[in-house]
Amino acid sequence: MNNQIVCTQCLYHGKSKKYTKGSFIFELVLWLCFIIPGLLYSIYRATSKVDICPSCKSRNLVPDWSPMGKKLLGREF
Repeated sequence: MNNQIVCTQCLYHGKSKKYTKGSFIFELVLWLCFIIPGLLYSIYRATSKVDICPSCKSRNLVPDWSPMGKKLLGREF
């Protein structure tokens, strides 16, 4: 399956980039000082990964094979 995306903000076409919410430094401090909050924060960060546009950092992405993706790329569908 083709995993190319089109950004609806800047019209970037290519592979998306993974972004993890939160701060690694904060996670490290929680682990060093408080075990349970560190574990909970790590779980939060692991489950909050999202795809973003590598060009403009937008989360408004569509697959290039979708009708909207084809329209943004100027292809007929």
